[in-house]
Amino acid sequence: MNIAAMNNVVYGYDGVPVIHNVSLRIESGEFIAVSGPNGAAKSTLLKLLLGLVKPWSGEVSYAPNFNRKAIGYLPQQAASFNSGFPSKVIELVRSGCYPKLGLFRRFGAEQHALVEWSLRRAGMWEYRSRKIGGLSGGQKQKACIARVMAQQPDLVVLDEPVTGMDAGSRLQFYQWMRDYVSADARRTVLMVTHGLDEARPYLDRVIRLEGKEEDCQCFTSNSCSAPFGQEVLLH
Repeated sequence: MNIAAMNNVVYGYDGVPVIHNVSLRIESGEFIAVSGPNGAAKSTLLKLLLGLVKPWSGEVSYAPNFNRKAIGYLPQQAASFNSGFPSKVIELVRSGCYPKLGLFRRFGAEQHALVEWSLRRAGMWEYRSRKIGGLSGGQKQKACIARVMAQQPDLVVLDEPVTGMDAGSRLQFYQWMRDYVSADARRTVLMVTHGLDEARPYLDRVIRLEGKEEDCQCFTSNSCSAPFGQEVLLH
């Protein structure tokens, strides 16, 4: 099922387009990577899909029955906490549950279970009582991912989520996202990454941005088991 789409979208900075006539569709039940060289506007593509910036022209739309509150977003450099950041890991992850709880619902057994599940899948359960500011860069990143996943979002949007992680942690993360999508056909994960080769076995589709500024083009590969280079231009 199509949950989001971009149609002939143009957007840029200081009068210069970095996204030029891009069209694509995001389907439910997919683990999708967004890839491309530095300067290819990958983060900008995510911000357009999320409505954080508005296109100069073209349209970004969601399916009428899709709940925009069911989106979990991890921006780039989300884990840039300084050493004096006072919160504990478990407090940070718990905060991911608050949007669904609202103002007057109490934090109950379901939320406690989600927090534990997220921390365990992120490999951070044993660090739950540590202060965020005292963690390594990769550990901070995993704690931030656990916070997003504690929301149980239908659409997970992640900008360079494996930054700072070692190879083993990266593979565990890709498997987690694969399992998350496979467990419920309503769920989708959209991830910006430079590590396409190691992520490919876990993916359903690759969206690749090529070029810079007004020459930026968008390609897709629907078979991630096929050799890369079989992309076709998205319309």
